[in-house]
Amino acid sequence: MKTVTGLFDSYDAASAAVSALEGAGIPADDISIVSNSGDDRDDTSNAAEGAGAGAGLGALAGGTGGLLAGLGMLTIPGVGPVVAAGWLAATAAGAVAGAVAGGAAGGLIGALTDSGVPEADAHVYAEGVRRGGTLVTARVDEFRAEEAQRILEESNWIDPAARRRDYEADGWTGFDATLNPYTRDEIARERNRYPMA
Repeated sequence: MKTVTGLFDSYDAASAAVSALEGAGIPADDISIVSNSGDDRDDTSNAAEGAGAGAGLGALAGGTGGLLAGLGMLTIPGVGPVVAAGWLAATAAGAVAGAVAGGAAGGLIGALTDSGVPEADAHVYAEGVRRGGTLVTARVDEFRAEEAQRILEESNWIDPAARRRDYEADGWTGFDATLNPYTRDEIARERNRYPMA
């Protein structure tokens, strides 16, 4: 299996990517979504409402109505509250809860690197979620990796190398789970910095 990953500035673009992956026949159990919900934007707050106030981590494994039907809420240190579903979210949640070695920073970054995502990209993805973005991952057979990556890219994804350069130009060196999550104002400034198409 190979992991393909896409970071999105818009929850709507990410959820469209999830739907496109499912439409291409990739099982919901092999797709994950992790979206920052700390700014109460309409798109992520609607997802949070769909998750339900009492949604537990068991909901992260997905559901019979597709991946997005299994959304749940959790908090990742350094990122803050997220709306999440799927195998990556469940792995990251286990690390945050202390069930996986590596601590909170290892939660999201460790889950990504353990699934084959380069560590430099994993840091960009975690920082992107911290700054208000949404991460979509899919585990696919090697022969479907190119197709799945194309689906993500066609859904208005963020080029991780370009975003890393932008972050580094401001002095960023890597995701740091000990930092405070971005505030609503900081997320709004970040969204203005990268207008969504």
